[in-house]
Amino acid sequence: MTDAPPLLRVEHLSMHFGGLVAIDDLSFDAARGEITAIIGPNGAGKTTVFNCLTGFYKPTVGRLTMQRDDTPWQLEQLEDYRIARDAGVARTFQNIRIFPQMSVLENLIVAQHHVLMKASGYSALALIGIGGYRKAEREAVALARYWLERVNLVERADEDAGSLSYGAQRRLEIARAMCMRPALLCLDEPAAGLNPRETGELNDLLGFIRAEHDIGLLLIEHDMGVVMGISDKVVVLDYGRKIADGTPEQVRNDPAVIRAYLGEEDDAVEFAGGA
Repeated sequence: MTDAPPLLRVEHLSMHFGGLVAIDDLSFDAARGEITAIIGPNGAGKTTVFNCLTGFYKPTVGRLTMQRDDTPWQLEQLEDYRIARDAGVARTFQNIRIFPQMSVLENLIVAQHHVLMKASGYSALALIGIGGYRKAEREAVALARYWLERVNLVERADEDAGSLSYGAQRRLEIARAMCMRPALLCLDEPAAGLNPRETGELNDLLGFIRAEHDIGLLLIEHDMGVVMGISDKVVVLDYGRKIADGTPEQVRNDPAVIRAYLGEEDDAVEFAGGA
């Protein structure tokens, strides 16, 4: 009996921009029900990996295989909208991208646009309630309210999203991504700019998603307290190459990682962030 394939398998990924090698022969797996962090110094290529996974860039070389409902999807061969719709890869961004003039609730409904359009038959029949649109609409609102409860924004559902605090906007962006019913959630520096209380709320939310929703989470983060505290696996990049891949404890004590961050091994305890 063979083992089931991982949720995401990255094989020999390389990304070149002219003569610049941003990613150099990167391979790693990400599992369902786990948080996999990708870390490294500034310019290591972390966001480029996300851009390849989500279709913003087409890799120069490599295979990106995503498993969804027992179907393998080759992400490098798909248009970006199909990576989200068919392969089930959702993403948040380092710079928050919500719809500030829409209500908080509307931000979560619009994430379900494809489901609602499919239920409408891609026609105006939905306006008069023909077909399954009304049922799909009720389910979309229910899912949105579920996530509003999870991110503590129910009481602000009808307010403009732009009126929320920075931390609340970050949670809303994650909730919106989850309303897409993803198999893999890619989070680009979700803790950036958060205060300690908001960071704790973020950790709780990501832990809940991992425990209750049977999806994989892929995390780029500079906050080592967050990375070492919630990750199941850590992949470390330096100048586009993988220099370590393992548990937080293994990575924390890896001399190559310590050198990449600090330039010397004596500061290993400081790198660990007391985790």
